[in-house]
Amino acid sequence: MSSPTSAQVQPFPDSFHDRRIETNGVSLHVRVGGQGPAVILLHGYGETGDMWAPLAAELAGDHTVIVPDLRGMGLSSRPESGYDKKTQGQDIAGVLDGLRIDRADLVTHDIGNMVGYAFAAQYPDRVTRFVLMDAPLPGVGPWDEIVRSRALWHFSFQGPDAERLVAGRERIYLDRFWNEFSADPKSFGEASRDHYAKLYAQPGAMHAGFNQFAAFDQDAIDNKAFVAKIKLTMPTLAVGGEKSFGPTMAVVMRAAASDVTELVIPNSGHWLMEEQPKATVAAVSAFLTRTK
Repeated sequence: MSSPTSAQVQPFPDSFHDRRIETNGVSLHVRVGGQGPAVILLHGYGETGDMWAPLAAELAGDHTVIVPDLRGMGLSSRPESGYDKKTQGQDIAGVLDGLRIDRADLVTHDIGNMVGYAFAAQYPDRVTRFVLMDAPLPGVGPWDEIVRSRALWHFSFQGPDAERLVAGRERIYLDRFWNEFSADPKSFGEASRDHYAKLYAQPGAMHAGFNQFAAFDQDAIDNKAFVAKIKLTMPTLAVGGEKSFGPTMAVVMRAAASDVTELVIPNSGHWLMEEQPKATVAAVSAFLTRTK
């Protein structure tokens, strides 16, 4: 199963194939390619697993690369419930089970950070290294201060009337994210915008996307319980865009993990893989291949 607009963004290498993995009450669209130790890449809101194509191509030479579309997003199914990140962390465990993989490196962005953290906190022995990119974790570290930012009004924008406002105007709504959260809006190209807007305009896609944000209150409760129970010990790289979260990404992760390396990507906003792909791919690759 492939996206009808996939020609508009960088394709995955020909060696990758698409899978449907049924787990935890959801049917997930998953791309798999390469060989070697496993690494799983989790996307965020405003994108799908397609965002990872440049990194997947780089890693596939010596990694088995696994790229799901999260529950309700991209080409995965859209159940009515289960958008809390604890449940979605269990989705990721099910993906690895379906592929008969015990442990993996984990690379995440945006909402993917939240799902990845919930996975790592529930299954710490299944994560060898963890890279998180430019988004907070509900309930962790300076969360209460972060959510007071007026730029994050969309965290509370959901419900039937919000969906009516956005219906047929998905591109306008998503442009706001791509424009305001980038260092230079031109770095998020027209072809990518059109590609993702069409995917988010599919029936039920915006409803599912809004549910990712609606779950944040529950996510904060769950994450506080995770932090109280366990601090992550695997090597963790906290990456922020200079014009976005910057060093705050490391501040967040030091509240939840004990072995945190801080990295700020210059001249980038939130959309690291679009704004500074070479620097981002190089940084992630170097971290994943370093000696423990």
